[in-house]
Amino acid sequence: MLDAAAYTALALSLKVSLIATLFSLPVAIAVAWLLARRQFPGHALVSALVHLPLVLPPVVTGYLLLLTFGRNGAVGGLLESIGIVFAFRWTGAALAAAVMGFPLMVRAIRLSIEAVDPKLEEAAATLGAGRWPAFMRVTLPLIGPGILAGAVMGFAKAMGEFGATITFVANIPGQTQTLPSAVYAFLQVPGGEGSALRLVVLASGVAIGAVLLSEWLARRMAARIGA
Repeated sequence: MLDAAAYTALALSLKVSLIATLFSLPVAIAVAWLLARRQFPGHALVSALVHLPLVLPPVVTGYLLLLTFGRNGAVGGLLESIGIVFAFRWTGAALAAAVMGFPLMVRAIRLSIEAVDPKLEEAAATLGAGRWPAFMRVTLPLIGPGILAGAVMGFAKAMGEFGATITFVANIPGQTQTLPSAVYAFLQVPGGEGSALRLVVLASGVAIGAVLLSEWLARRMAARIGA
């Protein structure tokens, strides 16, 4: 059985992961389309910056977030003046999770866009559809499975995020303590191995369930598009 602290950590992880996924998904679609369909000066640099969190140590990413969005950071100080605070808040955990999951979302969606024949969009354009209507009516339905896969990957990454989160928002029970942080906290006290193991099993179950659900939905969407 899990104690109240573990259930609180689970609820916070689900909230943080869901918020991070919902807010970063539209941006990921736009960036993926830009990288897949347009060539411009600095294309390689933009692609490298998008994928940077995958290769940087998570603690470094968390420290950079603290420098940027902390109370004394260039962006954090400005946001605080209008009442938006990230550092040492659950909102900061959501921001860290979004940053870490963003490259996986972009990668999955970009691959799905590149798999769509651009001639389909050109054909829609010749029929009078503008760029935006062509994207909404032609490209978006075809890349639905890719968007779903990217969203699930981002959600799963957010559920497991630890290094950037604990560096940026610390490990405050009930406020910023997500499932990985709670596992870490249990392992720091004698006799906490049992509680940590139960959380690991719980986190693994949630992650496996999310992946299985995405596979099922992706197959249904692919079958619907092919029908």
